[in-house]
Amino acid sequence: MKNFALIGAAGYIAPRHLRAIKDTGNELVAAYDLFDSVGILDSFFPHASFFTGQASFCSHLAELAGTDGKVDIVSVCSPNHLHQTHIRCGLDAGADVICEKPLVLGPEEIEALRAAEKESGHKISTILQLRLHPSILALKRKIGEGPADKTYDVDLTYITPRGKWYYASWKGDVRKSGGVAANIGVHFYDMLQWVFGSVKQNIVHVASHDRVAGYLELDRARVRYFLSISAECLPQSFSAEGRRTFRNISIDGEEYEFSDGFTELHTESYRQILAGNGFGLDDAMNSVNIISDIRSAVPVGLKGDYHPLAALSSRAGIPGLQV
Repeated sequence: MKNFALIGAAGYIAPRHLRAIKDTGNELVAAYDLFDSVGILDSFFPHASFFTGQASFCSHLAELAGTDGKVDIVSVCSPNHLHQTHIRCGLDAGADVICEKPLVLGPEEIEALRAAEKESGHKISTILQLRLHPSILALKRKIGEGPADKTYDVDLTYITPRGKWYYASWKGDVRKSGGVAANIGVHFYDMLQWVFGSVKQNIVHVASHDRVAGYLELDRARVRYFLSISAECLPQSFSAEGRRTFRNISIDGEEYEFSDGFTELHTESYRQILAGNGFGLDDAMNSVNIISDIRSAVPVGLKGDYHPLAALSSRAGIPGLQV
């Protein structure tokens, strides 16, 4: 059994990490978040110590060092722009680290973490859960066994609406979240390059507060993608049925289904990490490069080979945001 600490206990993704820690037979001994709405801890680890200050949290980890309660692994579920700082906190505490995606927002941060990892002698792992999805594993095998000279035409569409709260939170600040591409798309970009090979061209057609559309040319695929957090982009049938998430990928015109099984993949990710088969800095680098390039790109507009939904109009400004 490993002792865990968790940073970002009040966040959206924290419950999946808490369940993964519990379901893999481990113990959470300490948690930290600036916000104290962490009643979720009672459902998993009611005896865990909780802190709202990073200094006191880090001091507690230092006090546990050398005792039977020493923290072996720190899980990082904090806002994207804080990942590097919080990963360093875990390494400084003498622990391995599991960090939610995106690991960081830029490749230079990965290089800094590489040096920190080497200096500490501890391991940094990240969550790239689509690499563990049975349907994606089957797709990778299929592409690997197919003609080596074949280039596939891929359309990726992911629409997952968010309310007005989103724009007032850190997620609506591109400097903190990395924008829509980083916030909701990084695991899809990782999956695409993992299956179809490295990036040869990265073009952004449309980028706004609530959507991003572009084109990725990979070694073995031409990918048009559209990602959005706007309910206006949902298919009418979805809206009529009250469904809130649309996830679709087509390969050479054939739809490929991988909608189910997402919520269980964090636990499987933990199992793999604990078994020594996790994804580290090198695995994260390509997707971090993709989101970094998208963030810095100047959108070219509706030119070239763009995703059909890129033509949907986006309302100017950020709805409901009060400054």
